Order: sequence, then structure tokens, then C-alpha cells
Amino acid sequence: MKKRFIKGTLIIYPLYVLLVWLYLFQWADVGIPAAYEGTAADPATFMTDRELELSQEYSRYRNFLSFATIPLEWIIYIGVLVFGLSHGFKKFGERISRFRIVSIPVYVLLLSALTWFLTFPVDYAYRYLSVHYGISTQSFSSWMRDEMLGFWIGFIIMALLITVLYMLIRRFEKRWWLYAWVGLIPFIVLMMYIQPVIIDPLYNDFYELQNKELEEKILTLAERADVPADRVYEVNMSEETNSMNAYVNGIGSSLRIVLWDTTLNRLQEDEVLFIMAHEIGHYVMNHLYWNLFGLLVGSFIGLYAGYRILRFAFRKWGDAWNVKDMSDIAGLPVLYIVLSLLTFVATPVELAISRNAEADADRYAIEMTEDVDAAIGSFQELTVNGLSDVNPPALVKYMRYGHPTMMERIHMLESYNDEKSSP
Repeated sequence: MKKRFIKGTLIIYPLYVLLVWLYLFQWADVGIPAAYEGTAADPATFMTDRELELSQEYSRYRNFLSFATIPLEWIIYIGVLVFGLSHGFKKFGERISRFRIVSIPVYVLLLSALTWFLTFPVDYAYRYLSVHYGISTQSFSSWMRDEMLGFWIGFIIMALLITVLYMLIRRFEKRWWLYAWVGLIPFIVLMMYIQPVIIDPLYNDFYELQNKELEEKILTLAERADVPADRVYEVNMSEETNSMNAYVNGIGSSLRIVLWDTTLNRLQEDEVLFIMAHEIGHYVMNHLYWNLFGLLVGSFIGLYAGYRILRFAFRKWGDAWNVKDMSDIAGLPVLYIVLSLLTFVATPVELAISRNAEADADRYAIEMTEDVDAAIGSFQELTVNGLSDVNPPALVKYMRYGHPTMMERIHMLESYNDEKSSP
């Protein structure tokens, strides 16, 4: 089995990477459709030749890295099983403690550390591209701090979830997926509540918006939309990036309206107000709660499908992997692979729903502000500062874009202007 794994990986993976390269750098059409040439959606009207060249390069390399590395974790998890590392991690955890509440987190830590180490070159490649093309301004030490912080936060959350899950699997052999889903509901709601007030501040400094006049205008927009906010927060992202962003997140008393300082520094006031109207639109149209509903439905389907697939996989290959049954923590890599594959299959649907929600928020924002020039200007500036590809290849759009392309968004704004001016 080891030889087949090595041989298959050395043949199939390089072929896959080659196909990805050919698609992105040779076959994909990156030109601007004739219907958009000369319009506000045409990057030639608001980007220099050099900026346009850099945006296409940066997007291609990032997309290549993203697609090329999709199978890497699957390969790692299969390798952990095939080479017996998973069984070794399990035995090490059991030597530390015979209690599963201790041995399972030890196993999760070992598997997480190995995966982090093997995928670190990919993370660094993303950082290199971002720095090379002038997007990231973050020092290496600061970036490593965020990497380690993310690792430990992820480990703590995953160790908790996996420990509870495997206790449920041992106790309820045929219904564990249902009880796990029920337990997931309060956990997801809790995470939505604590994310803005506990986790996000670990990475960046949040403080009240210094421009009180602008804050008053944003809060006026929020009041018109019945958004229960009494302050606007600013976050010092300029220490890390030249990109721009703003968002409304949290639920209940943890609700926050947040602006990156890069957005404040690079956009005009009316452009900032359009961006905030867009984010408020998400809140007004209950996109946060629809996302929660979608996550719960998706997790229900995913856990049930995972249960069925795991039963089949362990019956067929359990002995070869030295995994006793589904409740054996040594089989965790199989669970990771199955859930990852299910997530991959669901991604185009999730992104299509997200793009529709973003388009709705754009329409809400322009109807609220009625300032087409500011709206178009904000999107053009976002494109330039983020070196965004306004017209990505179809596969990239459907597998990576949670927003409509900038070409589509700007075209919608121009169409709104035409509709408004028509009798």
C-alpha cells in the first residue's frame, strides 16, 4: 500500500499541477469582453498599464497556488495513515494518559503540528507573493506571531470538538452524527458571539473611530436601517496590508461596525459611506442569520454523509490502516479527508449563494446612498489597492469568488445609473 501511495502521488499530483498551470497561464481567457471596453468596469480606464500587468500576474500566481495545494492536506492525511504515523500518535497519547479526555487532545496536537509543519511552505509562499506585489506590509516576526496564534486557537477549538465527537462516537455508534450536529448548534452561535470581542482583538488593535464626524454619518446610516449600533470601530490593518475592508459582524451585544484604517486612508468620505451601506445591507437582509442557517443545514448533511462514508471506508481499509473501528482516534485523518472532500464539493454552491448575497448588498447600498460615482470609485480603488482581477477565469470565479467579479459589480452600478436617468 505504501508503494502504491508513493507511486500514485508522484504521478497524479504533478499531472494535476501541470493541468492547473496550463489552464491559468495558457488556456484561460483573461481579456476584457468587448461590451465592457471603455466603460467604468474596464480596468484600462482606472488602472495604469503596470498596475494592470501586476494585477494579472498576482491573481494568476495566487490562483495557481490555491488550486495546486488543494490536494496537499488529503495527501498528508493519507500518508499519515499509510505509514503508520496515526497509530503512533495514538499510542503516544495513550502513554501520556489512559484517559481519552487527555489522549485525544494529544493526538490532535501531534497531527495538527505535523500538518502545520508540512504546509508551512505554502503559507509562506502566500506571504511571499503578497509582500512581493506590495499587498502585505507585515513584518516576518508579526506574521509568524499571527501564524502561531492561529495554530493554537485552531488547536484548542479542534481538540475540544474532536474530543466530544469521539466520545459521542463511542457512546452512540449509529446516531453520533445527529448528536454531534445538535451540539454544534450552540457552539456555532457562541463562536459568532465571541469572535468580534475575544478572538479578533488577539490579532489587531480595535479602537473607536477617530473621525467623529464620519462616525456620526455612519451611525445615521445604521439608524436608518435599524442596526443597533452606538459606535464604529477602527482597526489598524495598515501595519499588515495595503488592502481595504469593512464589515459588520457579531450578534446581540457583540455587534460591531468595523473599518480598516486602510479604507479610511484611501477612500473619500462618500466612498466610505457606500462601503458601510453595503455592510449594513448584509445585516438588514439577515445574511448573517441565513449564513448560520446554511451552515447548520450543510453541517447536518455533511455529518450524515460523513457517517455513511466512514462506515464504508473503515470496513474496506480499516485493517490496512491499523484502525479498529470508527471510534478509534487513529482514524481521525479519514474523518478530516471525508469532511474536506464534502466541503470541496459544496464550495461552488456556497460561493454562488454568497455572490448572490453580495450582489443584493450592492443594490441595497446604492439604493440607500444614491451616489453612483462614489460607489464606482470605491470599487475601482479596491481593485487597484488589492491588485484584484476584474475578470477572472470561469473556474476561478466559481471555485474561489464569494463576491461577484469587480467587472460585474461596477457594471451593475452603471446600469443602475442608466435606469435612474431613464424616463
